[in-house]
Amino acid sequence: MADKTPMYKKLILRELYFSKSSSCATLSARIKKSLVLTTKILNELIEEGSVIETGLAPSSGGRRPIMYSVKPGVMNIVAVAMDQLMTRITIVDMHQRKVIPVESFSLNLAGNRKALPMLVKKIQEVIELSGIPADKLAGIGIAMPGFIDVTEGINYSFLDANGESVTEYICQKTGLPVFIDNDSSLIALAEFRFGAAINKKNAMVVNINWGIGLGLILNRELFRGYNGFAGEFSHIPLFTNDKPCSCGKYGCLETEASLLVVAAKAQQALKNGQVSMLKIFPDDFVINFANPFRKILINYRLIKRLKRFLTCGVFQ
Repeated sequence: MADKTPMYKKLILRELYFSKSSSCATLSARIKKSLVLTTKILNELIEEGSVIETGLAPSSGGRRPIMYSVKPGVMNIVAVAMDQLMTRITIVDMHQRKVIPVESFSLNLAGNRKALPMLVKKIQEVIELSGIPADKLAGIGIAMPGFIDVTEGINYSFLDANGESVTEYICQKTGLPVFIDNDSSLIALAEFRFGAAINKKNAMVVNINWGIGLGLILNRELFRGYNGFAGEFSHIPLFTNDKPCSCGKYGCLETEASLLVVAAKAQQALKNGQVSMLKIFPDDFVINFANPFRKILINYRLIKRLKRFLTCGVFQ
């Protein structure tokens, strides 16, 4: 029988990552293993230098339990957040603290066969500039738009890897484990673990970006559906506008309600003489629109129209 100790260690480290600190009894309940086994694994992690005791829990009337936490600096994660036009990279420790400032750069994904090599090059640059050795990096986690097969590591919408999986391609180039997932699913998971949906049994998170995504938490778990693509409600056919969608269908919600459409309509309004704070019409309008540090006044009617379409999509 294979030794399950490494798996139990990963489970405990995972729980400590999400909770930041926890008692042995709580960890035992979370990983669904006996208190004796959990204590044994914790002691081994302490001997290895991965986990430390952080003191006693606040008093609740009885004996205060010892609290445990991941040792600072023991391991880090390369975190990558992508949308269709911008990518942001940073490195965080096991206490969810940024080790380096966020690096942002423009990377247009649509129809760009060079997007994947460019992404890898930037990840390598960020890792090199951080000065963190490879053995202190647990891996690379990437949130990206598109239809994602998390098991095979394939993005069916963006990032052409010439038949390979995206995860295998990046792993070969960096030497680190790589994990990819749909950005909306990960936003929902982040809200469930750290944000507004903590301790909620069910939650629905709408991600309004250049496309439109939906992340679902059902029965305290991230819901992916039968084929792994649950939540792609931006591709619900709602309109008879004959506009082609990136998914191959026509008239999807995304063809009228995504921020790319809002940007295009604002661009057309400026051409037609719409009064705006934006005095000069740039050629790279959409890229500037994507930059979070630029503030562009968008016609209220466009936002109201977007709100109406999104409401229709949610209730479908």
